[in-house]
Amino acid sequence: MDFALTEEQQAIFAMARDFGQARIAPHARDWERQGTIPRDLWPEAAALGLGGLYVSEDQGGTGLSRLDATLVFEALAMACPSVAAFLSIHNMCAGMIDRYGSADQKARLLPAACAMDTVWSYCLTEPGSGSDAAALRTRADRDGAGWRLTGTKAFISGGGYSDAYIVMARSGGDGARGISAYLMPAGTPGLSFGGLEDKMGWRAQPTRQVQMDGCPLPATALLGDEGRGFAYAMAGLDGGRLNIAACALGGAQAAFDATLAYMGDRRAFGQTLTQFQGLQFRLAEMETRLQSARVFLRQAAWMLDRGDARATTQCAMAKLMVTDAAFDVANQCLQLHGGYGYLADYGIEKIVRDLRVHQILEGTNEIMRLIIARSLTGGR
Repeated sequence: MDFALTEEQQAIFAMARDFGQARIAPHARDWERQGTIPRDLWPEAAALGLGGLYVSEDQGGTGLSRLDATLVFEALAMACPSVAAFLSIHNMCAGMIDRYGSADQKARLLPAACAMDTVWSYCLTEPGSGSDAAALRTRADRDGAGWRLTGTKAFISGGGYSDAYIVMARSGGDGARGISAYLMPAGTPGLSFGGLEDKMGWRAQPTRQVQMDGCPLPATALLGDEGRGFAYAMAGLDGGRLNIAACALGGAQAAFDATLAYMGDRRAFGQTLTQFQGLQFRLAEMETRLQSARVFLRQAAWMLDRGDARATTQCAMAKLMVTDAAFDVANQCLQLHGGYGYLADYGIEKIVRDLRVHQILEGTNEIMRLIIARSLTGGR
């Protein structure tokens, strides 16, 4: 068993890290204050292959594995977890089109997605259906040869910002089998957006409700097969959970690196903070948690790439373990900075605020525990 990254994987990590440090990190606080990410960032990211990470090479994508992608998002999140996570959402959408779309949909949509001329967002959650996603109420009703979508989606990253949306809507009866996936461009008649959400973290990402009032879509807007939308969504969430975990890990690693440097410089009672044995023990525990989380995350990604039957459970465990560990490490980093950790200039409080949501989205960590427990008990 070889735990080492290949030379290519090391190069992928270094490329993403260098791009993040050069183009994202210096601006992260400004973008957070502005509540948006400049659109000119995305073509630069796409030029490095970051706009179609899971899209097959014959469709213009990079064709990376899930393990490779966790390296990208961990590295980018060291610059800003919010920006890295937003890019992960676009890639999830592009990957779904590549995996489930028709030949016509791929030809029409993937070149612009990979170039990030079209930025995609994902619409599943609703005001009344978060963890119970299969209870969604957005309707997709047949209208001649096409469809009309009506309903409201909540907490949508890129709502009112993105160029297109994958929307999960109910085309049939109750339950998961009544849900289909649709491709909706911005500017569709009847499509509108709520006010900008005032969030604790991820403030660089514009987040709004997505509101649909009889939005007309052609028959060609159906992604894949009717009634398979929920299955597509759940399959996408396995990879999405890995990405969110990777972003959390990258943010926590950045906080830890900054804390180690700060403690080496900060003096108290005649010595640096790194010379206090009690604080050394805390650093040792934090480093152990980060390294353990990294190994677990990469194993889960490896299993997903292999098509292992246990991959869904492993992805849930990785999401649970990594995001909990990452938030705890970042929170301890703030504490070790003392009062300076509470100041925006040091960057730690932003990481703490950004990482808190990683324990909630892509399935709350309570739902992760439920998935794991069901896999153990078999419903008994």
